[in-house]
Amino acid sequence: MTAAFHANRFAGRRAVVTGGAAGIGLTFATRFIAEGGSVSLWDMNQEALDQASAALGARACGVKVNVADWAGVEAAAAAAAAQLGGGIDVLVACAGITGPNVPLAEYPVDQWRRVVDVNLNGLFYCNRAVVPYMQAGNYGRIVNVASVAGKEGNPNASAYSASKAAVIGLTKSLGKELAKANITVNAVTPAAVKTAIFDQMSPQHIEFMLSKIPMGRFGTVDEIAAVIGWLASEECSFTTGSVFDASGGRATY
Repeated sequence: MTAAFHANRFAGRRAVVTGGAAGIGLTFATRFIAEGGSVSLWDMNQEALDQASAALGARACGVKVNVADWAGVEAAAAAAAAQLGGGIDVLVACAGITGPNVPLAEYPVDQWRRVVDVNLNGLFYCNRAVVPYMQAGNYGRIVNVASVAGKEGNPNASAYSASKAAVIGLTKSLGKELAKANITVNAVTPAAVKTAIFDQMSPQHIEFMLSKIPMGRFGTVDEIAAVIGWLASEECSFTTGSVFDASGGRATY
């Protein structure tokens, strides 16, 4: 399916996209620029950042940052605001890891902490860092990428499921806090989308996820980016603290 872009939907808008050098993040950044905006890509992979920024052109820039490091995220937000001309209008928080696929009773404690540090604490840091810029500009759109695992729980993925459930709770809380500030905060809960994150999963876990999707296929990065596109736009003006499924029929609520 070819993505349908909306000309000038993001004209003059400035976005930060975490995990922006690949996968859903890069696909959304491509759409955002095609629709008139400018993007600061955040990622840990400098080589991938350089390649992505070069491919996207003059309205893209990159910041190497570990989202699990608050000081680094705070500095990245300041750098991004400067690169983008003094402000940040949109945050799409895609950065995340899966962690090992093992039963909870065998889950390595250090790996639990790592998953929570990236998926929850890191997302909190990114939200925390950009909100003041949005408040200063009296406008903002935040889209936090969670997972259907955060709603239903995947076996042998307790840290991932718990961290994504927490992202949903954070999104609902922040959406209420900012409801009168012209800043919307929403979450997307995809089912499995075939990206490089699959490299972190066992084949058995991948098969389990596919078996749970009534459409019988994985989602595509373009399909998720399309949902994010509306949530990141001015049209999303009366929707906040909400969760949007892109699960091929898997989600039951």
